[in-house]
Amino acid sequence: MVVASGGGRNAWAKEMTIRRRIASIFNKTREHFPSLKDYNDYLEEVEDMTFNMIEGIDVEVIEAKIARYQQENAEQIYLSRAKRAEDLAAALKASRMNPGKAGANDTAAGSSQGISSGAGVQEGQYAPAAVPGGLAQPRPTGMAPQPIGGSSVPLQGDDEETMRLRAQRGARAGGWTIEMCKRRALQEAFSTIFV
Repeated sequence: MVVASGGGRNAWAKEMTIRRRIASIFNKTREHFPSLKDYNDYLEEVEDMTFNMIEGIDVEVIEAKIARYQQENAEQIYLSRAKRAEDLAAALKASRMNPGKAGANDTAAGSSQGISSGAGVQEGQYAPAAVPGGLAQPRPTGMAPQPIGGSSVPLQGDDEETMRLRAQRGARAGGWTIEMCKRRALQEAFSTIFV
């Protein structure tokens, strides 16, 4: 499969098509390698081939390499695809049975995407969401949005002190301070004196 350049009109779609194709063929995981260095070398080689395919560099050589790899590793490719399909089917089944909760099957389905697997999805981690298209999309689980800085208790009530604190926090969030307002008012007042 040789992909011709579309003149930049649809470069993103071209890149995604190539990346999906390469990822479906070169689908080994960390468990297939004796050391982390070997796995990283494999990932680097795959990324180099992907980049060269996208940019149109040595496409015929890379296509031959892909065909040779497919012939030599057909069984491994088939088994990896079957395992991924089983994991996604289990995640889809689990999400349909219990739509509000993420279970251990979600974590297993996400292991091929680099999501850490364990007994289950821990609070605050991402778990894959099974989608009918067959691709898993990460989704946050278990954590509500957390406030940034300050106290975690929002200001309650409508008394004068609370309103003043809200105004100060709002002004600081926008980058304004009372001193800036005073300086600007003084500057504008004194600039009109000498006209």
